[in-house]
Amino acid sequence: MANPDSSSSVRLLTGVGVGPGDPDLVTVKAVRVLQAADVVFVPVLADGPEGPGRAEATVRAHLDGATIRAVPFALSDRGGRTAERLTAWDEAARAVVAAFEGGAERIAFATIGDPNVYSTFSYLAQTVRTLIPSVAVETVPGITAMQDLASRSGTVLAEGREVLALFPMTAGLDAYEHALRSFDTVVAYKGGRFLPEMLQAVTNAGRTEESVFGAALGLPEEVVGPVADLGPDVIGAAPYLSTVITTARRRERGGAL
Repeated sequence: MANPDSSSSVRLLTGVGVGPGDPDLVTVKAVRVLQAADVVFVPVLADGPEGPGRAEATVRAHLDGATIRAVPFALSDRGGRTAERLTAWDEAARAVVAAFEGGAERIAFATIGDPNVYSTFSYLAQTVRTLIPSVAVETVPGITAMQDLASRSGTVLAEGREVLALFPMTAGLDAYEHALRSFDTVVAYKGGRFLPEMLQAVTNAGRTEESVFGAALGLPEEVVGPVADLGPDVIGAAPYLSTVITTARRRERGGAL
């Protein structure tokens, strides 16, 4: 693709974390940046259902919608660095470049959670920088699913010397079992289709009582609670963006200091 960088004006692309889905968990800075943007891009599932995705729905709670543009991503592709994903990143980058060429100077990309934690934004930003080397890239942090689930379930993520591991289930069940053996608190993301195996791994590690599950946080279909209380309807149909937190076993106040 040709390099369209022919302007000396400062162009700013900002990845904005909008939290797990509850519009009330969007930061004041995030709202300010979204409202000041000339264009706000939101990711949608390619070939997905009609209607706004979680990021778009969250953004629309704070904007009138006139500046919002959806760009499709292969969000359901579990095959790694596939041709479908590469094509989606390139097409999204072209949309951002076209917006800059159309006169936009400040563009925001809204992403669920935080733009620096397992976010599509990093791939988009790399591609845009290739096309427009002078573009400035910034991020606005967002509340993560592990923070929201910890709050909703009354879970303390870490105390004293405890070590917390953030783990994507796409790394595999063996690695998850190793994490449960190696770290005080393990937060597992993207656990939906692996949930039965995850629950067995937690049981085998003797850590069921310290584990909580969360999905669709802040949405009408939210599920939050101890993994021991999950029914077969949840276990067999958990969404991709499911989270399991397993904490250290705390026997006394301040025991980890």
